[in-house]
Amino acid sequence: MTITLRQMRYADAVARTGHFGRAAEACAVSQPALSQQIMALEALCGTPLFDRLKTGVQLTPFGRDFIALAQATLRSAEALDAFALGRSGRPDRHLRFGLIPTVAPYLLPAIFPALRRALADVDFAVSENRTDALLAGLGDGSLDVALIATPVPERGPRLVSAPLFLDRFVLATSRSEADGAPVQLSTVAPDRILLLDEGHCFRDQAIAACRIEGSTAPRTFAATSLSTIVEFVANGQGVTLLPQIAVPKEASDPRIAIHAIASSGAERRLSLVWREGAAFAPLFERMAETIRACQPLPN
Repeated sequence: MTITLRQMRYADAVARTGHFGRAAEACAVSQPALSQQIMALEALCGTPLFDRLKTGVQLTPFGRDFIALAQATLRSAEALDAFALGRSGRPDRHLRFGLIPTVAPYLLPAIFPALRRALADVDFAVSENRTDALLAGLGDGSLDVALIATPVPERGPRLVSAPLFLDRFVLATSRSEADGAPVQLSTVAPDRILLLDEGHCFRDQAIAACRIEGSTAPRTFAATSLSTIVEFVANGQGVTLLPQIAVPKEASDPRIAIHAIASSGAERRLSLVWREGAAFAPLFERMAETIRACQPLPN
């Protein structure tokens, strides 16, 4: 038996995420299937690649060296694939486009028809996932391009970032709390703020905007969507921050009031990102231009 590209991609995903479950999610496979391939790979190597810890996994010394070589091999395989597919400047398969959950339901209705019109000869395969999974997908080649709301990390694959637009935050409260004035986030009690569960970049951005630390961190309800949080707010069980792009969809309930935020830093920058040297980089630039032209936010 020989080591396969699939095994290397799975091992790379585990190394990037530090967790078998998140790696499986990023690779769009079940965790048992991924774990089985990693075990087979370690058997071929004759030594563990990962130390299994209670909180996740970390690379062994051998694993660090293996992953460095595997990443180089994966980059070469991706370059060969891009060379074969990229002669026409258009993929002869679906273009794999990932978005984070706090963007996808709010932007796709506006940008997807525009992308279909501007790039009529391109077929898209659109998926939704958290930022770490999207970045892992760009790293292992299972995604071509992604729309995220965080700066490109220094570690991991070298990525190109095309800024799209600034998405400011607003404060959502129940209608009974509406007074029309811009809100200073420092005046909002931290224990009243309801946010998404761990792992969502918007949760981290909102905590940073509110300048909340340690034991005063906001409550969560293990909610995976802003719609769930907004329902709690509508029933007077707290307040929450929303990105501006979510307001038309999430604040249509008459029980909800939206407040402008006077505090600085209550915003995020949306960007389109892809692997450096990607064969379809001109196409991704065209995608970024098309998304910007949609003007999804008021000036």
